[in-house]
Amino acid sequence: MNTDSLETARADLSYLSNIILNLDASDMRIRFAIGEARTAHEISLIPDLIKEFGDLCNVCVNVDIDDNEILDNELIINSAKAVRRISEITPRGEGNFNFTVNFNCDPLIPYFPASYHKKKLGNCFVIGLETPDLLVKVLSESNKNTKMVSHNERFNCYYETMREALQFHISVINKIIKQIDTGDNFSFSGFDSSPAPSKDCESMATVYEQMGVEYFGASGTVEASSLLTKVFKSIQGVDLVGFSGLMLALTEDTGLAAGTFKANYDIHSLLTYSSVCGIGLDTVPIPGDTSIEKISALMRDTGTMAFRLNKPLTVRLFPVPGLHAGDLTSFESDDLCNCTVLAVP
Repeated sequence: MNTDSLETARADLSYLSNIILNLDASDMRIRFAIGEARTAHEISLIPDLIKEFGDLCNVCVNVDIDDNEILDNELIINSAKAVRRISEITPRGEGNFNFTVNFNCDPLIPYFPASYHKKKLGNCFVIGLETPDLLVKVLSESNKNTKMVSHNERFNCYYETMREALQFHISVINKIIKQIDTGDNFSFSGFDSSPAPSKDCESMATVYEQMGVEYFGASGTVEASSLLTKVFKSIQGVDLVGFSGLMLALTEDTGLAAGTFKANYDIHSLLTYSSVCGIGLDTVPIPGDTSIEKISALMRDTGTMAFRLNKPLTVRLFPVPGLHAGDLTSFESDDLCNCTVLAVP
């Protein structure tokens, strides 16, 4: 895409939009990732493009570290400014669903907006999964059918039960892929084994409850998060790409969203859980007047953790105009659950 100016970028996205409108795909929702914004100028274009093109303009920024492991703060501040601007010019700030800041994230993440590609990798495709339903089902069956006395017995059983179920389904999908003739133009690069969230599937909060945690955020959440991450990293016989870890996307998960009503966890809790699991601070609603400095500091905390622990983490924040900590959101997007706005310390 030509990012020389807002006009050239808009022209390219309009061209893409026209192609999609002419497809016989009226019953399909098509989302498009336009890749990574790399400069202050490109980041400055993001708010207006997201406002105009929505689903066709999913964008990420990849923030790196220098030789002393200090994050590129200029890039972070520009990203924080984009987050604030998006919140101001899109209804209820929902446009931030299409923008995230990546730390230590490789290409080929199959989940938007963190997804981006490198030309040197050639034409390839990857597969992401949505498996909370599967996890809840097998854990429920395990709890009904297995008498487990000790904590160690339970957690070892949970690990094997979830690992075997996930391995089975990924192996079946992989077998199907091998039977497909994609020609010489495309190659299959692997699976992201993360249990992607959705309003239309079971909540990851229910997974924690099936594992004996009183509620997501209660004592035992870190331990359960670590075990779940081990499950997603355990898949054999295929290449794992992207996050391949535990996803905790607050406003995409009905159970996690409901937990905010009872103040079961806060932003610092989510950062703590990120130390043993997946994605970072994802779809987190914060007060609309949160300063650029505080947004930047949250990004730096998350990025520091990502590089120190050598894991991919992202930040996707939703400053909600006019709302303060403890207020209830009124999102209208089909993607988002309503929840309580979290305070930014």
